[in-house]
Amino acid sequence: MELGEVLRDRRKAAGRTIASVAVDAGLSVPYIANLENGRGNPTVAALDRLATALGAQLEVRIGDSEPPAPLSVGGELVSGSDRADSVVALLADAAGGAGGAARAGGVGGAGGAAGAGAAVRGRSRVAVRRDLVAALDSLAALLGRRPSAADLSRFLDLLQLSQSGRGL
Repeated sequence: MELGEVLRDRRKAAGRTIASVAVDAGLSVPYIANLENGRGNPTVAALDRLATALGAQLEVRIGDSEPPAPLSVGGELVSGSDRADSVVALLADAAGGAGGAARAGGVGGAGGAAGAGAAVRGRSRVAVRRDLVAALDSLAALLGRRPSAADLSRFLDLLQLSQSGRGL
């Protein structure tokens, strides 16, 4: 999305006119109109004032890709656990979510068409892993502290035991 489109969309979503934004930003109406139409070469200071006038915050970043989002408490525990990967596979398989070809995709979900087929038949490994992380994050709130590796182990035990009733 182009800068002009972003500015126009934000302004219209706020129900504002170019004139009202111009007053709040201390910029001229033609200047803002030109920016919205893809013309002009705004300074960072002008963009910051526009963002503020539109109730937003300007973030300037130079890079090739988005910075990775920080892992949650559950994400940190699960990411370093081979056992968690095994339990995720067990739960997905029990739900009919992973055939032989889908298993090649692993937890990262790079299984291509096979992974997509697995998601249609049942829960994919990606979905099971996401739910496991969410459950561990909820456990942190319930405990009032970060779950430990021992807590993860006990939780994985519970999940494995819950599958024993399914003939596993």
